[in-house]
Amino acid sequence: MSDQPRLGFIGVGLMGQPMCLRLLAAGYVLTVWNRSRDKLAPVTAKGARAADSPAALARVADIILMCVTDQQAAESVLFGPEGVAAGGAPGKLVVDFSSIAPDSARAFAHQLQRDHGMGLVDAPVSGGTVGAEQGTLAIMAGGRTEDIERVRPVMAHLAQRFTRMGDAGAGQVTKLCNQIIVGCLFPVIAEAVRLAEVAGVDANALPQALKGGFADSLPLQVFGARMAARQFDPPLGAVSVMLKDLENAAAVAKAHSVPLPMTHTAAELYRLLVAQGRAGEEPSVLVDLLAGKR
Repeated sequence: MSDQPRLGFIGVGLMGQPMCLRLLAAGYVLTVWNRSRDKLAPVTAKGARAADSPAALARVADIILMCVTDQQAAESVLFGPEGVAAGGAPGKLVVDFSSIAPDSARAFAHQLQRDHGMGLVDAPVSGGTVGAEQGTLAIMAGGRTEDIERVRPVMAHLAQRFTRMGDAGAGQVTKLCNQIIVGCLFPVIAEAVRLAEVAGVDANALPQALKGGFADSLPLQVFGARMAARQFDPPLGAVSVMLKDLENAAAVAKAHSVPLPMTHTAAELYRLLVAQGRAGEEPSVLVDLLAGKR
């Protein structure tokens, strides 16, 4: 459709790829860039156009979407040589799905607006790869109301909820709240699975048995089953990413003198997994840690 904005997407990884495919299926003109160019093949096969750099992508896109690993990667993509800012122009808008520190999101938004007349919406997501594939993500957004409303029609193809939580950085704070809950649930679910196993209960039946009760949750249904079956491939998430998010939450809490005892305990368990060389595995492997396996 001629009235659709031209989109760019930076970071075509586990989350970015299914998001790009949904946007292409919705008929958007989509330009893509990824540091590892071979990862672009599935989306260029469906009609996406590959750009040579983030700057080149920004020159042809009205709205630049990005999903990268952390604030260092985000800063490089936005402001590095041949970054988005180098190809930007007043009126263009960046939507950052990455999970980064709230202070970084605020600083990036300020710099883009001050130096380039561009808006930025920090829009971290929850729902995992399944949510990205099905378009059922929960997206928590921080930024100006007008910018968030401008991208709402695009987000309708990716998310079941797209909620403005406040000004720049508010989306990232909300994602940290999400990660505190999820990051602390993994160790608790692992403990429940291990208790069932050693006490002679079929741990594989736990998710179904508890479904609909107060203990039920999406993590229990998805990851409780994976823990009981010791099925960790392909990984759904990474220990290193969870640890990064919990450390960001701890930094915000420290700045405001808020105690986070459960978060710190969970972070130490993930840190132990990283020390064992399991940083790239999904957090479900905590069940192995409790079973004394490496």
